[in-house]
Amino acid sequence: MSKQVILVTGASSGFGLMTAKALAQAGHTVYATMRETEGKNAPRVIEVAEWSRAEGVDLRTTELDVQSDASAEAGVAYILKDAGRLDVIVHNAGHMMFGPAEAFTPDQFIQQYDVNVLGAQRVNRAALPHLRGQGKALMIWVGSSSTRGGTPPFLAPYFAAKAAMDALAVSYSTELALWGIETTIMVPGAFTKGRNHFAHSGSPADTARAAEYEAGPYAGIVDKALKGLAGLEPAEVAREIVRVVDTPFGKRPFRVHVDPSQDGAEIVNGVADRMRREMYRNIGLEDLLHPRVKA
Repeated sequence: MSKQVILVTGASSGFGLMTAKALAQAGHTVYATMRETEGKNAPRVIEVAEWSRAEGVDLRTTELDVQSDASAEAGVAYILKDAGRLDVIVHNAGHMMFGPAEAFTPDQFIQQYDVNVLGAQRVNRAALPHLRGQGKALMIWVGSSSTRGGTPPFLAPYFAAKAAMDALAVSYSTELALWGIETTIMVPGAFTKGRNHFAHSGSPADTARAAEYEAGPYAGIVDKALKGLAGLEPAEVAREIVRVVDTPFGKRPFRVHVDPSQDGAEIVNGVADRMRREMYRNIGLEDLLHPRVKA
């Protein structure tokens, strides 16, 4: 495969950093984007630069806060100026909240949607004019098996936002196909090792409501849920993203599941995606299911 220029959002840690490193090791030019590159993530910027030099790969860091329109525009503009083009976007940035749904305020739900859904929209609005003009690109969305598979309790804000992101990705796929832009939705299971989602997850603002759950019939359920999810390693997700990027244009899968726990998402998504394809055929829009290469 030819060298691709790749933007990875939320790449200061977890799936994002693993993916950025794996893509760089596969020979691509990768921009690991993150917020506060001159603040709390400054040590990560230094670490990534040192790792890149030691490995002899092309991994760069760039400031991009997905919660800011201006930052998304500036980050994408910098990459286009620095590299001259952009071939792949990996929508990875996300944040998790853990606790009883009732105990989260509406503003906390808004924050989840802002990071996990609107963050991708901001990056798309910044990058798509260029990608559409280019006529060939790839969008990879890092979703979650929770949108269709088994859903452990106390993750409602995160699951709801990921479901919205998945719906957005599906809609974008057919709206971008005729511009020559492919879509792949990665569907990881509930990985707890090697990433900071659970360790840095947000807590309910209404602590009194949360305490009622812990003191009532749901006492101990939180610990049981976390123990049940422990031990799942996420490195395979990064490897699958590399495989998708290195697959020839037009041959990339629409959806890839990486779920050691086998929570059923692959089966449910398989039915939903098949019905979507059949509906598009029935209304005469089958061409939108496949990317068109710019003449």
